[in-house]
Amino acid sequence: MAFTLEIGNEAPGFTLPATDGHTYSLNDFRDVDYLVVFFTCNHCPYVIDSDEVTRRTAEKYAQKGVLFVGINSNSKHTYEADSFPNMVQRMKDHRFPWHYLYDESQEVARAYGALRTPHFFVFDSSRRLVYTGRGVDSPKDTTKMKENTLEEVLEALTSGNPLPVTVTNPIGCNVKWEGEDAHWMPPEACDLV
Repeated sequence: MAFTLEIGNEAPGFTLPATDGHTYSLNDFRDVDYLVVFFTCNHCPYVIDSDEVTRRTAEKYAQKGVLFVGINSNSKHTYEADSFPNMVQRMKDHRFPWHYLYDESQEVARAYGALRTPHFFVFDSSRRLVYTGRGVDSPKDTTKMKENTLEEVLEALTSGNPLPVTVTNPIGCNVKWEGEDAHWMPPEACDLV
């Protein structure tokens, strides 16, 4: 991907089906103070190993006006585990505290410039990007985590303080693109930035 949203950019709109049977657009979340859009999936070990940390962060900041929206843009042809029925099952099994949307066309991932799973985008009340990048510094093994970057950003944002950082490298698996946009690496590969 050549393009990734820059700090200050507006959140691109979307209309996507979710695992709860509803379809959501960006406008459906207009009443929340802060919005975290993150690109995720079902199979990536970096996602799987850090999901419980993301859950705790989402639950902690929900009471401070922060809403999390997960989007899976991975090709189901690369990993069947990332198909929509498997998304529904994963949410049924884990009951994560976020909406889980399916970007089958991958147009939303392109609009945001999603690079990895997970890749977080934090928007303020006017839906301007204030942070993009990783959630934690060790998503593959959170027992070695020294920094929950996302939580530090949300703490500052919801407290009206300057953000400690606005851009970091997302750490995780490459987004699995369809067809000619597929990465050169083999589908079984997950690599770090």
